[in-house]
Amino acid sequence: MKKLVILGGGESGVGAAILGKKEGWDVFLSDKGKVAIKYTNVLNQHNIRWEESKHTESKILSASSIIKSPGIPDTVEIIKKAKEKGIEVISEIEFAYRYTKGKIVAITGSNGKTTTTSLTHHILKESGLNVGVAGNIGKSFAQMVAEDDKEYYVLEISSFQLDGITSFKPHIAILLNITPDHLDRYDYKMENYIASKFRITENQDENDYFIYDADDPIIEQYLKNHSIKARKIPFSLEKEQKEGAFFKNNTIYTMIDNKTIEFEVENASLRGKHNAKNSMAGSVASRLLNVRKQSIRESLKGFVGEPHRLEEVKTVEGVTYINDSKATNVNSVFFALDTMKTPVVWIVGGVDKGNDYSPLLPYVHEKVKAIVCLGKDNRVILNSFGNIVEQMVETQSMADAVAFAKRFASNGDTVLLSPACASFDLFKNYEDRGDEFKKEVEKL
Repeated sequence: MKKLVILGGGESGVGAAILGKKEGWDVFLSDKGKVAIKYTNVLNQHNIRWEESKHTESKILSASSIIKSPGIPDTVEIIKKAKEKGIEVISEIEFAYRYTKGKIVAITGSNGKTTTTSLTHHILKESGLNVGVAGNIGKSFAQMVAEDDKEYYVLEISSFQLDGITSFKPHIAILLNITPDHLDRYDYKMENYIASKFRITENQDENDYFIYDADDPIIEQYLKNHSIKARKIPFSLEKEQKEGAFFKNNTIYTMIDNKTIEFEVENASLRGKHNAKNSMAGSVASRLLNVRKQSIRESLKGFVGEPHRLEEVKTVEGVTYINDSKATNVNSVFFALDTMKTPVVWIVGGVDKGNDYSPLLPYVHEKVKAIVCLGKDNRVILNSFGNIVEQMVETQSMADAVAFAKRFASNGDTVLLSPACASFDLFKNYEDRGDEFKKEVEKL
């Protein structure tokens, strides 16, 4: 019996264990930390052997294949040893792909993945297709394949998951954008991160589609220097396209096989330029799967964005409170500020990932009237914006942050939680941070 070892007992690891067991592998799961009770219950129900708080080397290195959690870097000692022994090390996405019969739309990019994935899934589901959504969002892909394999999947995929593929081949690949992120995992070399993102198309052939942002200089440069087998379909806010999608006079045009669909953006429920891009990517993918244009129109109108992503919480005394806790890097905040039409009181801060805030300076100058820092160490934010914004305050709790924001804001303003940083100094994760914000706003 072939031995499958899974490193990491989270959503993707446990999903891979369930699929491995179903497909006749001898499965063992190992997690260096604690495994959550909800996952240990599932492992026990399926009679899957597991360990926590350690990696038993002899058990791991006796594997035929290892599936590692996306959070484990290749530089970890046990992974190096496995590779030296010639053991295959793959991601859960790769493993699940080998057992699914479904057609895949795979979405990657530094920003906008979750929204575009949710939107594309929403359009396909509303049109009546048998479609699942998985990857970095919702259930694990492997568990869905094991329990109820769908005809179509929309997968949100990170560069870490792409690093562990060998045969994974989506019918439609979408690359939304590339901006510096996670460079600590790529030897601080941007070209390594770019190559990792482009792995989404490496196994595609001329019967597949590669949808990409033609306005992104990094993507354009890469495509000039590298050939791609899949049929390339661009989308753009800046220039008209003969095929693909573009934006003109507040209207999205999609052109596929000489058929054009127009969609007025005022009707779309996703606001802002970046969401026009997400909508273009989602509607092009849907057209390629022969979804009717009326169905796409209706879905775009009815789509509600992700929680913690430019989520309107409440308007109190004429002040609108927006939860954008998922904005954990500068580029996401750039888009958030871009959509703001009113003066902003900006709540920002947390664990800084080496942020360069200079791209935000024009927006902060133009739109931000006050800054509320929410983090244990706010020096970089204070240094970056201290000369531009007169009203700045440091806080260590969400209650204080919201109280100060209320004090600074007046009728017609927006209070925007868009932190540009990870949340681990004061919160469990970005969801916890966003939920705390909503709780405090509800008290106002």
